[in-house]
This record gives sequence, C-alpha cells and structure tokens, in this order.
Amino acid sequence: MPRPLAVIRSASLSGYVELAGALGLDAARMMGAAGLSVRCLEDPETPISVNAVRQLLEDSALAAGVEDFGLQLARGRRLSNLGPIALVLRDEPTARQALDTLSRYLRLLNTSLLTHIEDSGDTVIIREQILLESAGSVRQSMELAVGVMYRILVELLGPQWRARKVCFAHRQPQQMASHRAVFGAALEFNSDFNGIVCAAADLQKALPQETSGISSFARQFLDQALSRSQRQTLASTRQLISALLPGGRCTAEQVAQHLGIDRRTLHRHLQADGETFSSLVASIRAEFALRQIRDSDRSLAELAQLLGFSGASALAFWFRRRFGCTVLQMRAAPK
Repeated sequence: MPRPLAVIRSASLSGYVELAGALGLDAARMMGAAGLSVRCLEDPETPISVNAVRQLLEDSALAAGVEDFGLQLARGRRLSNLGPIALVLRDEPTARQALDTLSRYLRLLNTSLLTHIEDSGDTVIIREQILLESAGSVRQSMELAVGVMYRILVELLGPQWRARKVCFAHRQPQQMASHRAVFGAALEFNSDFNGIVCAAADLQKALPQETSGISSFARQFLDQALSRSQRQTLASTRQLISALLPGGRCTAEQVAQHLGIDRRTLHRHLQADGETFSSLVASIRAEFALRQIRDSDRSLAELAQLLGFSGASALAFWFRRRFGCTVLQMRAAPK
C-alpha cells in the first residue's frame, strides 16, 4: 500500500513571494521547479507537499545566496497564520497549556512536523523534528519551524520575553545577524536537537484572556478534523520512533505502549501498510544519518549516540553496509 503524501497548509509559504522578490528571485519559476503553483497560495488551507516545500526553501536559499532564507520567512509570521488553532491557543490560561494544545492539533497543520514538550527541572524543552521520506537537507524548513514557534511564544508572552537557549542540529551559519535578531537568545548549533529551551516559570504565567464564543466552535471543528485524521498508525509510529531513537531507547514495546495498543496489534497495523517495525527503524535511522552528515559537524561518536548505536564502530559497520561507503566518504561527496 502506498504511503500517504506528507502535506502542509499552503499558509506555510505565507510571505514567500515577497521575500523571493526582495532577494531577486522569480517566485513563480522557483515554485514551478519544486512542483508547486503560485495559485496554491490563494487559499491558505490548500494542502501541498511537505517535500516540495522543503525543496523550494532549500533551492531558494541556494539561488539567493543566503543561509537564512527559512528564518527570514519566519520573521513575518503571526499567531493568526495558524488559522482556527490561533483562536483556541488564545483561549488557554497559560503559554504552557497553549503549547500542549498546539502539539495536539499540529498534525492538522503539518503532517511531517513532530513537536515534543519536555519538562526538565526549572526548564521546558520544546523539541521539533521534521520527518520526511527523502534524506535531503531540512535546514531551511527547520529554521522556519523553530522561528515560527519562537514567534508564537513572543506573541503569547510579550515582546520582552526571551528563551534561555535556541538549538539547531545543523552547523552554524557564517553570518549570525538574522539569528540574533530573531531569537535574541543564546544559540547552539550542532546540537542534539532542534528547538527552544524556556524557563518553566515564564510559561506558567497567566495569559491575557481573549475568550470569545467562537473559540469553542473552533475547538469543536479542530477535534472533528483530528478525529478524521486518526487513521494513520503508520504516521504515529514514525513520529514515536523518531522521538525515541536517540540513545537507543526505541523498541516496539515502547511504541505500542505510547499508542495504547499491544505489540501484536502494532505489528498487524504496520503489516497492513506494507511495513514492519524494523523496516521503519532502519529507514528513519538512514534518513537521520544522511541528514546529520550533510548538515552538521558531529563526530562519529556523537552521531552514534544520536542514532541509537552502542558506539562509533557499530555505526561505521552499519553505515558501510547500508550505503556502501564510509561516513567520511559520504561527507566528502558532492552535495
């Protein structure tokens, strides 16, 4: 059975035409080359291919000669770009509850973006992952996603708010001006994750209430839409594997437990989609490996830990069997 196409709302490209033009690019031509039509921008709810958007952002950054195309696109985003979800978020009493609500409905915005919120002492860590079938670079898409999340928090908490740290798994850009302007916080590249580290106390402060009758209707609409999308055990399993894989913590039992089913039921659902648990782990590990080798400067030992191997030698053995070359040879190959 073919896998469902990963899609995202065309609102994800809000401001693209203007930014491309300002950087000397022909927006229509760039979109056409990525398999997209400018007409899709007329309705922000139009579902478009996540991979096409990824390709468009990477191609645009390369053609314009800028490293921060995705981040520049994020600078103009507002909470209202989230559509009905914005109404529900503004109705939450705290930013932390708004984040939990956003994570619940995120699949309705982007089927390939996984957001995981983790409490760690006096901090809250917002981790973001992009899950794609291709191993192409997601640098621009990730900076857009993290930038949009940061803009959402600023709008909820006020312009004076700052994160404790903003992290990216890819390497540091040559020019940091845009990153400092957008985040105004400590930045970490070649990190173990993509996301934002916040003070827990900041997220627990009461938000100004803008409660209106329409927010309850928006929540009902979103719940119905979410219910219709709950058919994809495969997509949920891919997300959980991606979240649990680092550090070797990913097993079929753990994933099944998170999904509220037993291991046999999980295997049965995956088999119906033409997959097995081990095949999913292998493909996701391969995607992550190629992406990290392309976009980061991690050592072999660091990559091994990130990908769930016991050590560098185990990673090196697996990598050669999987790709027919060494990690160093892959890094030296033309991008």
